[in-house]
Amino acid sequence: MKIDELCNALVLWLQESVQKAGAKGAVFGLSGGIDSAVASVLCKKAFGKKALGLIMPCHSDKNDAIDASLVADKFDIKYHTIVLDNVYDELLKVMDKSENNMAKANIKPRLRMTTLYYYAGINNYLVVGAENKSELTVGYFTKYGDGGADLWPIGNLVKSQVRELASYIGVPKRIIDKTPTAGLWSGQTDEAEMGITYDQLDRYILYGEFGAPKIKERINTLYKKSEHKRQPPHIPEFKLC
Repeated sequence: MKIDELCNALVLWLQESVQKAGAKGAVFGLSGGIDSAVASVLCKKAFGKKALGLIMPCHSDKNDAIDASLVADKFDIKYHTIVLDNVYDELLKVMDKSENNMAKANIKPRLRMTTLYYYAGINNYLVVGAENKSELTVGYFTKYGDGGADLWPIGNLVKSQVRELASYIGVPKRIIDKTPTAGLWSGQTDEAEMGITYDQLDRYILYGEFGAPKIKERINTLYKKSEHKRQPPHIPEFKLC
């Protein structure tokens, strides 16, 4: 599929999905990253004024909010900024103290998910997520956090394809070239946390190429460990009566 055909198909898919659900539009997070930017612009094309972006800093790098507003301003996307710093801090105060930094970091995307669904509820919108196929394959998302959405328009695109689409629709180059990060803590990057590069992951998904055996092993390990993230909650298979 040509890139222009892909863009049009995704916009149509969003429109049909929202209409089928009896909803009126879409709400989505504006994180300042490339995946978020692409999903946001697709929503803007699909729903116009009924596309709402939320910038939700939570002890985040200030540059992320700047990049997020850059996308919103360039494409005339309606947005609100909702600072979650105090909500996060207050929640930690009432919970058991722990040195598990990942458990604490995962609260951030779950607070954002809660915020998105609040705005979805009051506007009769669907929540649009920005997960791509590369991240979904290895489970690089927070369960019931950034993984909590109604629609994933770029869920069948690997990272390199997202970059191509971003370039086509006019996402600013500084965002396309930005080092991918989930913004969970200062200095955190996707590739360092995964232990592989997106290029390595994309080649494996698209062509079955993995280079060194350790790359294949790493991808397979991540895939198996994250299987629960890609499945609905399990229920007992036996009947009670």
